Amino acid sequence: MKAVVYRGARDLRVEERAPEAPGRGQVRIEVAYTGICGTDLHIYHGDMDARVGASAIIGHEMSGRIAAVGEGATGLTVGQAVTVMPTRPCGECAACRRGLSHICHSMNFLGIDSPGAMQSSWTVPTDLVLPLPEDLPLDHAALVEPVAVAVHDVRRGNVSADDQVVVVGGGPVGVLIATVARGRGARVLLVEPDPFRRDVAGRIGVQAVDPTTTDVVALVNDRTDGAGADVAFEVSGSAGGVATAVDVLTTRGRLVMVAIHPRPREVNLHRFFWRELELLGARLYQRDDVVEAIRLVASGAIPARQLISRVEPVEAADAAFTALEGGGVMKVLLDLSEGNR
Repeated sequence: MKAVVYRGARDLRVEERAPEAPGRGQVRIEVAYTGICGTDLHIYHGDMDARVGASAIIGHEMSGRIAAVGEGATGLTVGQAVTVMPTRPCGECAACRRGLSHICHSMNFLGIDSPGAMQSSWTVPTDLVLPLPEDLPLDHAALVEPVAVAVHDVRRGNVSADDQVVVVGGGPVGVLIATVARGRGARVLLVEPDPFRRDVAGRIGVQAVDPTTTDVVALVNDRTDGAGADVAFEVSGSAGGVATAVDVLTTRGRLVMVAIHPRPREVNLHRFFWRELELLGARLYQRDDVVEAIRLVASGAIPARQLISRVEPVEAADAAFTALEGGGVMKVLLDLSEGNR
């Protein structure tokens, strides 16, 4: 089989590996597509070497079909279309004991802490595998994991019909949050300086504005008769994005922190006091979020075709990563199906 192997900062190699036979309670999946996300880019840049060792197979957004079933693995059959929820909680920490295993203190995240999905044959425990509708295109299905992130974020924000929602940051997760929130009946405004990302958002029916040329706070106040937004999602990872997300909120508005900020940010805590705002963290997803994500992608509520900018063969993995970091794309997928032939 073929695997994308991380050898060090900006050093990805496509290598031949022997497929791993499934053990008890495991299945082997012939991977069709894997998506490249922001975390994968951080790995590529060498920012996560403390967790990702040399010769690691990365990636966690995927779709494929069952190729072999190990002893004791029930409920899954050879040839079945599936995706994988790439999180293995410890089951023993304080978070797990409280039923919050998705924020396990000792999480094993596949593709970071253990071998991931950028391999044409991937052996995983059956409890991480979710079936897909047979009529769902497998390239579309590779978006299920980031859609699950968006579903979880929107649930954390308790978004409901007619809420005024501002999403700050129009990358893939920001656009997906905007789409999921709009599907709940919210009135959504996306804030994004990059013209390509705004164009993608516009083509799928999400209003997007450039914060470098638009007074976002004034625009939101105008849309809400001066009240402000009910929910803001900070997805940009920037100091300016944090300030905008705070400033647009109404009384008792909710700020959902989605982006990973590598350093502490200044926050206008007086506004939190004055308007009784709430700050909510949002990390990963729970199984129900993945199930809902599958439903949304399969139903066409997520415009997968418009969001997939490029599909590259696995041999072009390095070029695919370079394209993603260079901008001008939304989702980039690797096609691993050739390695299964």
